[in-house]
Amino acid sequence: MHCKTRSMHCVLRCLCFMLLHLSCAAQDEDMRFSCKTVASDLVFILDGSWSVADVNFEIVKRWLVNITTSFNIGQKFTQIGVVQYSDDPIINIPLGKHLRSKDLIRAMESIDYMGGNTRTGTAIQFASDKLFNLSERGPKGVARIAVVLTDGKSQDEVKAAAEEARRRGIIIFAIGVGSETEEEELNAIGNKPSSTYVFYVDDYKAISKIRKTIRQKLCEETVCPSRIPVDNGDVKGFDILHYLDLAQKLKKTQGSFYGAKAFQVTSRVDLSESTKNLFPDGLPPSYVFVSTLRYKGSLIREEWDLWRIQTNDGKPQMAVTLNGFERNIMFTTTSVAPSGTQKVVFQQEPAKKLFDENWHQFRLLVTEQDVILYVDDLEIETLPLEPPVGIFINGKTQIGKYVSKETTVPFEIMKLRIYCDPEQNNRETACEIPRVDGECANGPGDIDVDPTPEPCTCPPGPPGLPGMKGETGTMGRPGQAGPAGADGKPGISGNRGVPGPQGPTGTEGRRGVDGNKGEQGRPGDSGERGVPGLPGPSGQAGEKGSLGLSGGPGLSGKDGQVGEKGGRGHPGPAGHPGEPGLPGRDGKNGLPGQIGQKGEVGAAGIPGLDGREGHLGFPGVPGKVGQSGTKGEAGSSGLKGAKGSTGTSGDNGFPGEPGSSGQPGPKGNKGESGLPGQPGVSGPEGMSGDPGIAGQPGHPGMPGLTGPKGKRGDPGERGGEGLRGEKGDMGIPGL
Repeated sequence: MHCKTRSMHCVLRCLCFMLLHLSCAAQDEDMRFSCKTVASDLVFILDGSWSVADVNFEIVKRWLVNITTSFNIGQKFTQIGVVQYSDDPIINIPLGKHLRSKDLIRAMESIDYMGGNTRTGTAIQFASDKLFNLSERGPKGVARIAVVLTDGKSQDEVKAAAEEARRRGIIIFAIGVGSETEEEELNAIGNKPSSTYVFYVDDYKAISKIRKTIRQKLCEETVCPSRIPVDNGDVKGFDILHYLDLAQKLKKTQGSFYGAKAFQVTSRVDLSESTKNLFPDGLPPSYVFVSTLRYKGSLIREEWDLWRIQTNDGKPQMAVTLNGFERNIMFTTTSVAPSGTQKVVFQQEPAKKLFDENWHQFRLLVTEQDVILYVDDLEIETLPLEPPVGIFINGKTQIGKYVSKETTVPFEIMKLRIYCDPEQNNRETACEIPRVDGECANGPGDIDVDPTPEPCTCPPGPPGLPGMKGETGTMGRPGQAGPAGADGKPGISGNRGVPGPQGPTGTEGRRGVDGNKGEQGRPGDSGERGVPGLPGPSGQAGEKGSLGLSGGPGLSGKDGQVGEKGGRGHPGPAGHPGEPGLPGRDGKNGLPGQIGQKGEVGAAGIPGLDGREGHLGFPGVPGKVGQSGTKGEAGSSGLKGAKGSTGTSGDNGFPGEPGSSGQPGPKGNKGESGLPGQPGVSGPEGMSGDPGIAGQPGHPGMPGLTGPKGKRGDPGERGGEGLRGEKGDMGIPGL
């Protein structure tokens, strides 16, 4: 029975844990996901050497605070640490110590500038060992990012430390400030490619210009885990067609040029996926949406969503909508508005070519301020945006759906991607779109617009039809003799000669120029205070000489005048040395001479007279008797009179002034009027006022001045030392 009870308790605990976990998961899905909410360990490694200077270090601290506001701080979100280094690194802010933005910002503002030399490699190794490796969240599950900010060449090796950190899964950004930084060293610190992970600015004031760029790059590392291969390498982003595995779901068809692959989407296929699987951490603040597609027939007169992200209740929070009725393109994204969304519509004439039943590529460059539409590499229109917010991930992401419906539209598609790096917009081309005349599509053929300045390389066209076989030609006449032949081939090369004798040894080179003297090292720290030494042995007390007679007493002061100074006493003669006696136990030195008599103290001055006491205050006036009337209640007694005020203290012994008289008591209540009758009983007399407090006594008179004390006479000479033995006779005391 006991075992069954324990089993039930275990089951209940497990159920409670599961319910709590599901509740937390539901709360997470109800939250808007973006770079602010992503989980990451982010460490800033700051150069604190002498070359930075305290003024510039304050700029760095403000820069840190501004970047920090881009993230939610907490154990489930971003945890930030700060390492400052010069000769040696120190931890200014431990990773994950502050779980609120206010506390973190306060800690950043209180960082003190170090000063010293520049050892960047040691600092990277220190951050890897002491912060990342000790993080409670471990190396898996969250992004681990380090940002190194330096303004000079390191005085130690950086490459090995950076490579070791990367092997541990740490992503490193390098920011060089000023002309003293070296490109090769910064490239060794940062990840590859350097165009993404290495930055340069002219001075510390200029780091504010790259704040948004650094924030965007940090966001890309956290919300965009995958890379998409492109012509010039790869870039972080989402290849939606690849993720939806269209190769297994749809029929392949001919693309925009010979050999290009496309997919035929039909109404029988549902291209939907959980947003939590596609975009588990949301989207970055800036990105590039690009698609290459073609659609025909009645669809060009329909309104449909090429791409949309819905909430859990089916409402679109992000969408790219093609409207065949109005021949325009609408972009929907998130907003802080009560509706939660904002919409902009592109209506410029060149955008209408998307509805001509041919292959086209269009891009949207989305930032926090605006969105720009490109069609076949041509910039069409720019529309403003309010700053967007994160997305809810508890709904679905869908491709090719009619507006407000779950039905799939039929169309052909080659590409559907989201690039997290907004700079990819400048590298992306529409080379997969050939023009009717066989040239590359750098602009629409039916609209008078300028082509892009750098045409792309055209893809190869389909092979041509085989040509017709030609007729057999007649035999020609024999040809004339040709010109004389050229000279014959060169002869066989000779055997290799015997090596010559070794040349004489070269003279020793001159000594190279001495290198520049290194920077003076920082003064060493003060050593620890030593342990206090043992106390030395006490010295033997010196013998005390006899005192001479003191001077006579000074005359007493008269009428406040200072008495005459006593004369200096004459020293007494030295005592006769004692006769030598037998050795004894206690005898060491002869006894000192007797102390001279102490001078008499001068007579004290006459004390002043005591002040007289103040007179008592007058008693209060008694209350009046109540008026007679009909027999009734007796009048109430008068209130007690207030105490008389205290008399002021007399100066120099004069008596204080008398206190004021107390207030009279109030009259008794008047009897009610009526018929004359017997005289009423007289009311009791009012209480007498309390006597006033006696005045304070006068100040005592000033005492007479005391005559100066006679000086002590000079001490007599010390008696001679007796020999060891019994006590010698006492020397004759000084006079």
